[in-house]
Amino acid sequence: MIPAVLLALYLVVFALLGIAPYDRGVWVAENLPIVAIVVLLVATYRKFRFSDGAYLMMACLIFLHTIGGHFTFERVPFDWVTDLFGFQRNHYDRMAHFTVGFYAFPCAELLLRRRLVSSRVVLLLFPIFFIVTVAAGYELFEWQYAVHADPGAGIAVLGSQGDIWDAQKDMLADTLGALVATALFAIVCRRPLAALPSAGQEQPPR
Repeated sequence: MIPAVLLALYLVVFALLGIAPYDRGVWVAENLPIVAIVVLLVATYRKFRFSDGAYLMMACLIFLHTIGGHFTFERVPFDWVTDLFGFQRNHYDRMAHFTVGFYAFPCAELLLRRRLVSSRVVLLLFPIFFIVTVAAGYELFEWQYAVHADPGAGIAVLGSQGDIWDAQKDMLADTLGALVATALFAIVCRRPLAALPSAGQEQPPR
């Protein structure tokens, strides 16, 4: 039920925010990876259904990114947070990057339920490494888009807002989100995780 509701809500939000975005080129570039995620989740739903909690966590990035694509991340109405904490820039993009890390939860869930790994340590570390790899890959995509696209659209997608360490901070936000999501998974799934051997333990003979 929850996945269906989230999908319906996404389609409505996508359609509404597709009307007169700030920059159509930026809107396309920002929505392509999100649409790809949604299509992949829909296509694989019958073969593997994640928990409702996993779908809710994945939806955070999907909705935040769709909103960012409409306004561009720098221009999302987020001034109340900027003013509240005295920030010098709009940190909406950092929040979105943090939710990228939430995908560590479904990644760990997939590994556990499909029994793709037999080590508790590997199961908890792999999702974090996966997110870090995705984060680095996306920063490379933003770099190439900024180099080859229209200068204005390129800067909008890059979203650095004058911060020379923007890419590194974005990857840090992704990683912190992954750590939080993996810790949550370890708490929620502590019983099945306890059945897995830890590093260095021998598998019992079958």
